[in-house]
Order: sequence, then structure tokens, then C-alpha cells
Amino acid sequence: MENKLIGSSSPHIRSDETTQKLMLDVIIGLTPALAASIFYFGFNSIVLLVASVVAAVVTEYLCERAMGRAITVTDLSAVVTGILLAFNLPASAPWWVAVVGAAFAIAVVKQVFGGLGFNFLNPALAGRAFLMASWSTHMTSGFINPVTDVVASATPLAILKGTATGTLPSVMDMLLGNIPGVIGETSAILLLIGGIYLIYRGTIKWIIPVVYIGTVAVIALVVDGGGMLLYHILGGGLMLGAFFMATDYSTSPVTDKGKVIFAVGAGVLTMLIRKVGGYPEGVSYSILLMNILTPMIDKYVTPKVFGVAGGVKNEK
Repeated sequence: MENKLIGSSSPHIRSDETTQKLMLDVIIGLTPALAASIFYFGFNSIVLLVASVVAAVVTEYLCERAMGRAITVTDLSAVVTGILLAFNLPASAPWWVAVVGAAFAIAVVKQVFGGLGFNFLNPALAGRAFLMASWSTHMTSGFINPVTDVVASATPLAILKGTATGTLPSVMDMLLGNIPGVIGETSAILLLIGGIYLIYRGTIKWIIPVVYIGTVAVIALVVDGGGMLLYHILGGGLMLGAFFMATDYSTSPVTDKGKVIFAVGAGVLTMLIRKVGGYPEGVSYSILLMNILTPMIDKYVTPKVFGVAGGVKNEK
């Protein structure tokens, strides 16, 4: 009896990780790109960021009060949603667009379905899709060129697709963010640094970002050749989406195999939209479509329970 085993209720493995700590890591990872957006776009960027974050936090608080739920605004998830939504807006967009988009993302996409962990779509991307459908003029035009500080609609991917005229920027400009575009996706190198930080911290796994970007790279190489490869990788929202939105815990598969399927699907859809779709960019819609498929992916790739046929016990 001296060496008797002691049984206890689960969980048996505990961690000091909390939602707040994870979200704080995401905010830190976004900080370099956030600083670049303020550097390149100035006061307009600050207004959109503040309006979006405040609207997201206030909406979450009001929804939770109205629904009788615990107040969770201190977990910083609403702050992350607000930042990501603002990152998907052109610097010339009016402040109220950020407010409406953030309110929709939190109230409709997140809280209506039960709050954090129950939403089946990425709230920031769903908010962006809502704004695209409602006020497409504000979302698809009026991009500010950081070099000339004037409004221009010729983003690199629009030029590449042929929907806008102009000269493609240098690869260095795309790395640094010295190009027209939405405020958070311009500097590929800073988004990459933030993504590597999240992987290093263990906040996200490398699988989705690497496989997603790799899939886009392979298809771009086959379809457009090596000369346009870096424009597809560095342009648009690929870096932002791959590291900060496709990796969302609630809306991406649980298993590593599922993550690979998810990332390959997102990469294929991104290039399909870019090449034959109506928009020059396809990251947001590709991730949203794969979000919808995530439950099915999890269903078919989740390991079977040992000793139970098909992984589901027959109770009859």
C-alpha cells in the first residue's frame, strides 16, 4: 500500500496558458506591421485602428451583458479582431466603416454563435466580407500610395491581374510595404517577423502558414512562371492571412493532417480567385470557405478511438 496509485479527475495535464496570454502574443506579433501602417499611412491608419478596436470591445461588452454571459473583454480577443479588421481596410476608408465592420464581426459572427470558441468563421474576415458586399467602393478603391501620398487604385495584384494599369513595384518595396494597399498587409517582411514570433512562442503551428504559402508558390510558379512568383507571395494579404487568420483556433482543423488539407485548400482557392475570379485578391474568401469546411475535415481526419469501430461507439 506504500506505492498505491492515486486517481484524480481530469484534466491531468495543466498549462498556465490563457486566452489573454495567447491574444497578447498575437498583438505583439502584429505590432511591427501595425507600426509600419502608422508610418506609411499616418493619422488615417490610427483613426481606423482605434475605431475598429473600440467598436469591437464595446460590442462584445454590450452583447455579453444583453445575453447574460460573463464579461470577457479582458481576454483581448475582441482587440485582436478589431486590429485584424482594421488591417483589411484601405487607409482612405471612413472611420464608420471600421466601426460597422467590427460591430458585425463581434455581434453576428462571434457572439450570436456563443462567443469565443464557438464561431465557425473568422470574425475579422467575415466582417471584411460584409463590408465588401455593403460598401465595396470604400473597400476596393482609394488605396493610398505611401511614396506619393496620393490616392491610387493600382495595387500590385490589380496590376498583375490586369484590372488596373501601372508599373509593378520592386520586390524590395513589397517587402518593406512601400506600396498601395490596405493598411495591414503592405509590409511582407514585418508580417513574416510577427508570424515567426508566434511560431517560436508556440502560439501557432508552422503547418498552416508554410503549407498555405507553399501551395500558392507552387501554383504561381506553374501558372505565371518564376518572374511573378514573389509578387503572388508578397502581394495582397497572403502573409497576413496565412499567419494571423488562417491559424485561428476556432475555425481551423485540430489535427496536423487536417491543417495540411485546410492550408492546401486555401492556397488553391486563393490562386483560383486571383487568376479566374472577379477580384485580384483571394485570401479572405479562400480562408472563409475553408472555415466552413473545417468541421468536415475534422470529421474525416480525426484519429479513430482505439477499440471502437469507425471511431464512434454504437450505443444500440
